[in-house]
Amino acid sequence: MPSTPIRTTAESAPATATGEGADSAAHLNLLLQLGDSALPTGAFSHSYGLESYLADGTIGGEEELRQWLLAYLHTQLTCTDALAMRWVYEGRSASGELDVLLDAAVVPVQVRAASHKMGRQLARIVPELLPSAAAPRGGWPRHYCLVFALAGQAAGIALLPLLQTYLMGSVTSLVQNAVRGVPLGQLAGQRVLAGLRAPVSVAARRALELGDDDFGTTAPGLEIAQMRHEHLRARMFMS
Repeated sequence: MPSTPIRTTAESAPATATGEGADSAAHLNLLLQLGDSALPTGAFSHSYGLESYLADGTIGGEEELRQWLLAYLHTQLTCTDALAMRWVYEGRSASGELDVLLDAAVVPVQVRAASHKMGRQLARIVPELLPSAAAPRGGWPRHYCLVFALAGQAAGIALLPLLQTYLMGSVTSLVQNAVRGVPLGQLAGQRVLAGLRAPVSVAARRALELGDDDFGTTAPGLEIAQMRHEHLRARMFMS
């Protein structure tokens, strides 16, 4: 047995781990929690049209899934969600106005409902993650991406890593759903995610440069698949 007391990691941390370094570590920890697919927002129950492609055989393996995720990332996720996040974070538009814009831009009913449900759930979780963060004046917005952006802003997190976390968390949840739905092996799912790390970073930086005319850009086939989902004979997911 050692004759000297054993110190915990926190106790043995150097005294210099304060100030900006400590803030960065706290931000990273919060981003990891917000981006975790285990965060109870209900993301596991939504496929955002992926299930329609599974049903018709368009997606049946690793490469088809990767291509679908890239299309979803570079259109709806970046040009709708991430751009709206930037606008609310920068204070360019009030969250209520952006809720209305997102309702108009997100045409498929199931996808719009999914964003509302996840937004409500995240708004319930935020006080537990950030006890000192007050709800925005007028309350939290309806759409998930806007709640995510305002929660990160309240924590003092910079916009770029916040966007990267949102985008990577979104594709991670979809890959986990694909592991169940394709079906896809766990290692294949991790390969897909590894191949998406760089595109996610590119997409987050692109969202910082998009203009007004880019808002709501989507792939027609993706949107149609999302609309078809509610008419599938059998479904694993809610959207």
